[in-house]
Amino acid sequence: MSIENTSVLVVDDEPDLRTLYELTLLREGYRVHTAGSVQDAQAQLQQQQFDILITDMRLPDGMGMELLQTLRSQGRSERAIVMTAYGSAENAIAALREGAFDYLTKPVDLKQFRQVVASARQGLASPSPLQQATTANDSPSAPPAATTHSPTKELVGQSRAMQQVRERIAKVASSMAPILVRGESGTGKELVAQALHSHSQRSGGPMIAVNCGAIPEALLEAEFFGARKGSYTGAAQDREGFFQAAHGGTLFLDEIGELPLAMQAKLLRAIQERKIRPLGSQQEEAVDVRIVSATHRDLAADVAQGRFRQDLYYRLNVIEIVIPPLRERREDLPQLCAVLLQRIAQDHGQPAYQLTAEALDTIASYPLAGNVRELENLLLRSVALSDGTLLKIESPAKTSQSEAANATPTPPVQAAALAPPPSSTTRSHPMPLPVAGGSTVSTPIQGNIYPCDQELPHDLQAWMDELERDILIRALREFGFNRTAAAARLGISLRQIRYRMERLHIADTHDGATLQ
Repeated sequence: MSIENTSVLVVDDEPDLRTLYELTLLREGYRVHTAGSVQDAQAQLQQQQFDILITDMRLPDGMGMELLQTLRSQGRSERAIVMTAYGSAENAIAALREGAFDYLTKPVDLKQFRQVVASARQGLASPSPLQQATTANDSPSAPPAATTHSPTKELVGQSRAMQQVRERIAKVASSMAPILVRGESGTGKELVAQALHSHSQRSGGPMIAVNCGAIPEALLEAEFFGARKGSYTGAAQDREGFFQAAHGGTLFLDEIGELPLAMQAKLLRAIQERKIRPLGSQQEEAVDVRIVSATHRDLAADVAQGRFRQDLYYRLNVIEIVIPPLRERREDLPQLCAVLLQRIAQDHGQPAYQLTAEALDTIASYPLAGNVRELENLLLRSVALSDGTLLKIESPAKTSQSEAANATPTPPVQAAALAPPPSSTTRSHPMPLPVAGGSTVSTPIQGNIYPCDQELPHDLQAWMDELERDILIRALREFGFNRTAAAARLGISLRQIRYRMERLHIADTHDGATLQ
């Protein structure tokens, strides 16, 4: 829709501000109407249809929220922008939950005002591609989702739970309201974020995905907000942060629950004020981003225990999308397996493998604690071991026995480098595996465990790294390669286990199994 054909209703009880907003929009080319009260605005809404409604929150005869409720109850298509007083974060959140497209904080910055109105105008006349994709996915005769070009093609499944996820995305994708995606590891939280971005009016802009748990705490501020040359040791030039990189698009904050409290406060201000201050800069910069965050944690419980800021939680959790675990939608397994096998075949340049009914029954007997990621890993392993076009799936019991039998703690080359001299004797000792709370569980470990009467290793750090690496891998195997559970068993945080895995070169895949 062109600017000239876009009609805007501005509602504000202060004549000077109303005139300022009107002139600003007229210069841009919009058709502008004004009102000074709720009653006047309601009368104009009854008389004609607008494209955009801009309203102050507090008016002489009521609240701007009443206008939002009118739009919602009548199913009208106007996109609403609400202006709230400085510090009225609760009003902004309430407006977004009532269906407002976006909000502005007074005193309104005119440049930001124009940007928000332009964002609201985009896509006004466009049909929702996600609605079409949802209809296609829900049709029993539809082709597999992987053959379509919809950004929701990865959200596979005919179960009612997945239909509800797609419907939720279709409903909220066009809004600027922050969205919190909740689900276990491996359920596809980033796929939901990609679908939200692709079906929003920001799809032409960047989508920046950030793993909040993988950034060292000392670098968080510079990574998020950027840094000026010389602001810290090694800063040889200006660098942009995630907010600047996502300007005009979507910023996806994965594992938001891993952020330390100090960074949570800074993130909250950036989201509320839509301004950031790069490290080493004296001036703030306006940023225009849509925030989508994700977590596998119970943030409400973290708020109650003081590990997550309540104000940030309510700011991020304006709209919530919950992805069900795979064990709660096993009826989706046949379609999921077909799509995953097709992708594996394309990646390897081979014909697609087929699953027998018996193989599907075997897959359904797995606990699938790692969700879709574990399912894909299981199929990859089966394809690698297959000698035909029909896949055979090992039962969960056989797979566990096979992994236990093949669990060698040290690669051959490293083992040779760390082996003691021929005169000494390698012994086996029970190695205590630490658990949360300070207790230990003694587990036999074969390797170079040096008692005090043996010759010391030539490279102590390498020997200790290998020992730590072995403990981490065994803990990960014990919990089905789920990093969260393994970290809890070892009494360390998810951030710490990720740091150790990166330092010790434990990749995302190990012995054919994907780590969570």
